[in-house]
Amino acid sequence: MGLQTSNRLRVAAIDFLNPAPLMWDFEHPPLNAALAERYELHYTLPSRCAEDLLAGRADLGLIPIASLAPELAIVPGCAIASLGRVRSIQLIVKLHRPPVVGAQHLKEMWEKRAADLTFVDEALRTVSTVAADTASRSSLAYAQVLFRKFLGSNPEFLPAPADPIAMLAHADAALLIGDPALLALEDRAHIEQAAGPCLWIDMAHQWRTRTGLPWVAAVWAVRPESLIHFTPAALIDDLQQSRDHGLAHIEPLVAEWTPRIAVPPATIRQYLSCNIHYVLEPDCIAAISLFRRYTAEAGILPPLPILRFL
Repeated sequence: MGLQTSNRLRVAAIDFLNPAPLMWDFEHPPLNAALAERYELHYTLPSRCAEDLLAGRADLGLIPIASLAPELAIVPGCAIASLGRVRSIQLIVKLHRPPVVGAQHLKEMWEKRAADLTFVDEALRTVSTVAADTASRSSLAYAQVLFRKFLGSNPEFLPAPADPIAMLAHADAALLIGDPALLALEDRAHIEQAAGPCLWIDMAHQWRTRTGLPWVAAVWAVRPESLIHFTPAALIDDLQQSRDHGLAHIEPLVAEWTPRIAVPPATIRQYLSCNIHYVLEPDCIAAISLFRRYTAEAGILPPLPILRFL
């Protein structure tokens, strides 16, 4: 186990677009200097955040809900979630259908009927292999739940770099996570030119459609024994205030991220203000519990009967 060497909380954070509002006060004046006296940040992948937290190399982390464990406590207030389409978790499925109506007509038909679960399920049942970006353990588990729980199938998941054309060249579907998924949506025509007609499935929308609950990706979690120099109320206040200030500064965040990711400013604006939901509401908590129950029943993740809160 790692040991704290100062009074500061060691924070494992994610250098993706979606947590940017949560990190506002930590990264911008006027409060970043004061927070730097209490928090020591390092940035890593979502899956590594949880590893660092569980190994004692970090005290506080923004972690996938798949990585929640009994020894960690959820910090109330903040989440990375979605109430509809999230855009940044895409399951791209090659269409395997008789070409009697022509590929372009077939693609248009599937796009019009993508909201119909019968059509979506028909496409998903053709999938035997999924090339998967493993940057997020939760997103991978959501995809496994989709197949095992809702379809009764069990395709093979093949770890792969986040290159959709290469992924679709050797698998029936590709799972893209985070910024690579946003980039793929912008490059959809080029990808389909190389891979053929595809069905683009938004994983958050699938979860919402099938359960009626929000899709939740990540929460702040803490090792409670590390709060030697903090009160829970102070930690909760710091994190919620940073989120609220970030949501009040969407336009500066759009300007900041536009040079960093090759998507239009309007896409970044919609993503931060509409696609991602940053409040850990009761429905989100219910969604986490249901997700962990489904993953345990399907043998995907270990059981987590009780969610522990700070």
